[in-house]
Amino acid sequence: MTQSRTHNCNQLRIENVGEKVTLVGWYENIRRVSKNLGFVVLRDFYGTTQIVPETEEMMEKFLSINCESTILVEGEVRERSNKNNKIDTGDIEVVPTKVEVLGKCIYNELPFEINRSKESDENTRLKYRFLDLRNPEVKKNMVLRSKVVAELRRLMTEQDFLEMTTPILTASSPEGARDYIVPSRKFPGKFYALPQAPQQFKQILMTSGFDRYFQVAPCFRDEDARGDRTPGEFYQLDMEMAFASQDDVLGVLENVIVPVFEKFGLYKDRVSQAPFKRIPFLEAMERYGTDKPDLRIDLELADATDVLSDIGFDPFTGKKIKAVVVPDFTATRKQIDKLIADVEVQTAQKTYWFRLDENSEIVGGIAKFVQPVKDKVIEALGLKPNCFVGIAAGTLGVAQKTAGVMRSKLGILCPEHMDKEQYQICWIVDFPMYEIGEESGKLEFCHNPFSMPNGGLDILEKAEKGEVDPLSITAFQYDLVINGYESASGAVRNHDPEIMVKAFNLVGLGEEEVKSKFPAMYNAFCYGAPPHAGAAPGVDRMIMLLTGEESIREVITFPMNKNAQDIMMGAPSYVEDKQLNELKISIPEKEEKED
Repeated sequence: MTQSRTHNCNQLRIENVGEKVTLVGWYENIRRVSKNLGFVVLRDFYGTTQIVPETEEMMEKFLSINCESTILVEGEVRERSNKNNKIDTGDIEVVPTKVEVLGKCIYNELPFEINRSKESDENTRLKYRFLDLRNPEVKKNMVLRSKVVAELRRLMTEQDFLEMTTPILTASSPEGARDYIVPSRKFPGKFYALPQAPQQFKQILMTSGFDRYFQVAPCFRDEDARGDRTPGEFYQLDMEMAFASQDDVLGVLENVIVPVFEKFGLYKDRVSQAPFKRIPFLEAMERYGTDKPDLRIDLELADATDVLSDIGFDPFTGKKIKAVVVPDFTATRKQIDKLIADVEVQTAQKTYWFRLDENSEIVGGIAKFVQPVKDKVIEALGLKPNCFVGIAAGTLGVAQKTAGVMRSKLGILCPEHMDKEQYQICWIVDFPMYEIGEESGKLEFCHNPFSMPNGGLDILEKAEKGEVDPLSITAFQYDLVINGYESASGAVRNHDPEIMVKAFNLVGLGEEEVKSKFPAMYNAFCYGAPPHAGAAPGVDRMIMLLTGEESIREVITFPMNKNAQDIMMGAPSYVEDKQLNELKISIPEKEEKED
């Protein structure tokens, strides 16, 4: 049965007064004035309309219906005597002559009030996501998401990119995160993997003769959730260009990012203009303590090693020391103590502080150790009265990263040093090709193993001979950073099989292992691959920044919770023994399902 409506619930205006209309939607609530008068709110996807039953019989019909049932209302439009300028239909109301239940809500009590669902705990919202999405405040993010994705497609197509889809069932490969694996029924003991990204496929497309590719691609990674990262799956604007340089890719993305943020952003009038600032990785670490600097904060790190490493304070002795100087500091001691505690929680490192008061005296924190070198410290750090100095010490990397966290938290604590209502966008470039793995203690790829090193084959051969430190090799890799969030990653690809093998040799993988782990890509490169480059902005994170939401789950239609569970659908779940037997899979013990 198809129900017809003459108008939606956000369409009627003063010029419709006197018309007979049919509306459909959700019965949001009723405010009863008397036994024969009430005010009903009818809501659909587009908005709300006030319905005013004026007879005892019609009132009884509405009172017999549970809220959130779907109903059909026929009636006549009239002008409201008490107008509501907060809604588009606030000049009119509908006097009903007929009400019909289309879909009954059988429950008298709802898990939360629809228009206040965001105040409920997250698991309740996710369990009843179909109700949560009825909240106009929640729904508007999904509407915006649809519009942004459509705009991304339009902008990429205008730049001659061809939208192509790549496989979801593929082979497992070492790309940095854990794979989701899918057992094969036809080949017992073998598994497919869900792609962490379409990386290899899009590079193979370039070797296949396609010039410009893109897709809004689903990616799957078995990793833990964060506020800006959802577990399980996410979407990215995946793109690749043949016969392209780093400058080509950055230019294309700047032509996409700026218009999208100017059209849909919360701060659309304050968006960084192309070309975006480019900051080398090492410079970013030295100035901001992170490769994801929030440039809305006007604070930078200063090196205090020379003036503070020998002051007799054991945590500083022989260490690299980084300081964050905050002029005109007005925070209280309680706020300082919380700042220091919060940094330690996040970094597992202790930090220290002192102040230069209004009389130019060193006070607070480690003041007694700094006092003997007061003049040197004031000169070295450029201190003025009422400056706060936060300090981190350790190896160079630890000191930088810890001070970087302190810088970010000081920006939040001191609003005069953080201009929040804007989009500050930059590129981080020249990432290290290699790093020492925290767990393995061995040389590993730092960013993307398929990247072209600066210096090509020659630099890798020198590193292999011991003439160059592998840790000094940089790559044509780049990240897009928006307001302190990594929003895209990309690289000029290593399209030469000889260079590819040499790059993997340095991390202990021989030619045969490279061929076995990446057979399709290696084989394709042996048939004349073009130089190519690409990147992949995260769609979910982009929407989060556009809306100003603090949690990425607020911009995903059906997100998992922090434990990678779909509470609404009950996933992950056990499957029947019959299914396991078909797949030749045996599970020794089944643990009780967690509530």
